[in-house]
Amino acid sequence: MARTKTSKAWLHEHVNDPYVQRAKAEGWRSRASFKLMEIDDRDKLIRPGVVVVDLGAAPGGWSQVAAQRLQGRGRVSALDLLEMAAIPGVDFFQGDFREEAILRQLEEKLAGERVGLVLSDMAPNMSGISLSDQARMMHLAELGLEFSRDWLKPEGGFLVKVFQGHGYAEFVAQMKETFRTVATRKPDASRDRSAELYLLGRGLR
Repeated sequence: MARTKTSKAWLHEHVNDPYVQRAKAEGWRSRASFKLMEIDDRDKLIRPGVVVVDLGAAPGGWSQVAAQRLQGRGRVSALDLLEMAAIPGVDFFQGDFREEAILRQLEEKLAGERVGLVLSDMAPNMSGISLSDQARMMHLAELGLEFSRDWLKPEGGFLVKVFQGHGYAEFVAQMKETFRTVATRKPDASRDRSAELYLLGRGLR
């Protein structure tokens, strides 16, 4: 199948992306690793000894960063619909976070232990229908927030990817109802043209 002009442009941008090149050179799973590193350098989210849950983990860029920064103390539980190659110090569950059975598997692994940090870089498969894609994106963010309410320690944090658009303001309001502080982050590794933002909630109300 011939590549479209759009896919050719994306491929050219991706191959020449400095963060893609750095990820390959430094052994990171994806360019997304640098997004979490930048946010964590600023906000000091990943501390040795904490339990981290990574939702939408594949191919493992964020789990890789979290496991490294835990320095062997604490643990990472990761979940994704797609396969993910093993990472030392990371328990991986493959399945759909929207399904109750998969959520139960994750919760059984936690065995009642409260979580210090929930990471959610989840995004739906894009259909190109903006209103539909936005609604599905916000639904995933809301599921992550619901999980955080149930499992975070009182002082824990929730870092979630969202897209600006329909439902964004309402979700920010939900975050502010749940956490004592809510901040917006747009790391350098997030492409300027991308509508993605990261919301960071800390300290359950």
